[in-house]
Amino acid sequence: VGSIGDIGCFSLQQGKHISTGEGGVIVSNDKNLARRAYLFVNKAWGYGDPNPDHYFLAPNYRMNELTGAVALAQLDKLDFSVHARIRTAKMLTDRLQGINGVNTPTIREGNKHTYWKYCLDVDPEVIPGGTVALGRYLKENGVFCAPRYIQKPAFQCQVIREKRTFGNSGFPFNLAAQEALDYSDALFPGTHEALSRILVLPWSESYESSHVDYIAEIITSGIAHLTQS
Repeated sequence: VGSIGDIGCFSLQQGKHISTGEGGVIVSNDKNLARRAYLFVNKAWGYGDPNPDHYFLAPNYRMNELTGAVALAQLDKLDFSVHARIRTAKMLTDRLQGINGVNTPTIREGNKHTYWKYCLDVDPEVIPGGTVALGRYLKENGVFCAPRYIQKPAFQCQVIREKRTFGNSGFPFNLAAQEALDYSDALFPGTHEALSRILVLPWSESYESSHVDYIAEIITSGIAHLTQS
């Protein structure tokens, strides 16, 4: 999805395909937007302009040279990383086909899934305890996973729920129409349902077929254990 829209954003956090520990990059074919983004490098200071100044309130998002070098050095490895993740993810998908109670990722025609994570949809109507119970079984058998992923939607976090921003200012919430600030559960049924069913597995280009075989074996045995209990 990084090339959809006027600006594409890519995280370089430690779990991503290219990692520098933290930070990220943006790409854009729009010169004006790219220039605007570049000004965020140092408090909107207009480097290279005839009369540079701090043009607007902006953060200091400078990436140091070492971090940038670490990122650039990994670009040549990106194709390998992506294809390796796709290959092993397909192996797991094939191993889990036909197992009642779990749905594997669906890849639409013309799209490519690069597998930052491998996500399963767990049906609680079929598997007692759903994603939480299956996730617990996986962890007990050495397969790390994140049942319910982040546990709750971002809009239920304290910073948004109590509008704790910039001291007691409430900015930018106090500028929005009230209907835009309505985070009632009834307005987000899909979000809550998705979190209640998702089981997130970490994925890596370092995985080998033996890793995939073990993950598939534990998922399969976990489902059998839960459905027969």
